[in-house]
Amino acid sequence: MPRKRTSRRLTADAALLLVAAAFALPLAWVVLSAVDPHADLRVRVPDGFTLANFRAVLTPDITYTPLLNSLVLCGCATALTVVCAALAAYPLSRFRSRLNRPFLLTILFATSLPITAIMVPVYALFVRVNLIDTMQGTILFFAASQLPFAIWLMKNFMDGVPRELEEAAWTDGASALQSLLRIVLPLMGPGVAVVTVFSFVTMWGNFFVPFMLLLTPDRMPASVSINDFFGNRGMVAYGQLAAFSVLYSTPVILLYVLVARRLGGGFALGGAVKG
Repeated sequence: MPRKRTSRRLTADAALLLVAAAFALPLAWVVLSAVDPHADLRVRVPDGFTLANFRAVLTPDITYTPLLNSLVLCGCATALTVVCAALAAYPLSRFRSRLNRPFLLTILFATSLPITAIMVPVYALFVRVNLIDTMQGTILFFAASQLPFAIWLMKNFMDGVPRELEEAAWTDGASALQSLLRIVLPLMGPGVAVVTVFSFVTMWGNFFVPFMLLLTPDRMPASVSINDFFGNRGMVAYGQLAAFSVLYSTPVILLYVLVARRLGGGFALGGAVKG
């Protein structure tokens, strides 16, 4: 029996190492190729160290403007998504109705719709209402496409906040909106952080939506402009592509670092409903 357990543990460890290597090798290629003067598709330690790849991509047209566009699009859409998800999840979590379950099933069905299936009618609608090739139109669609899953997440986290805390606030004269802002949301900080990070990361890596809804090159986000590194005849500047990928990943990493405490913490409910 001990031998079987040891062999099973070794097999599981080997399988986990293979999975980890499958994720680590692409990341290692990006980091190593970004400083390799002769970067190619191989994962190898560079013969020399250079920052020329970063200097080549650190220009307004290649990096600064697309990253700024991405920050505006994803930042505004994430804020809109979190606000709307909190307002929609609150009545679903706190009030019982026959329509709650059908509504939740409907928005769950909306999350399963492929984005390519709805882009044609969305494009036609945006053309009619003059929202095509506008930042605000893309922000609205980003938020609308992410909102169903955000509502599900927000409601599940909100269910963990005891209702007794709100009832005490209502007794003191607080309104439902005040109890949401001052009691529920502060106590479910980890949940808000999860929804924020998940929404931002999903929008940050979205290529298809801005590619379809934005036409002007100066308004394209970094997720679309990265396509410019691929040439027409298969020629790719791998070093510059890797350097741009490092810069492109930086805002997401910084966002995770900023909310890491919230993600790692639990709900601050210890002793809140005692007595």
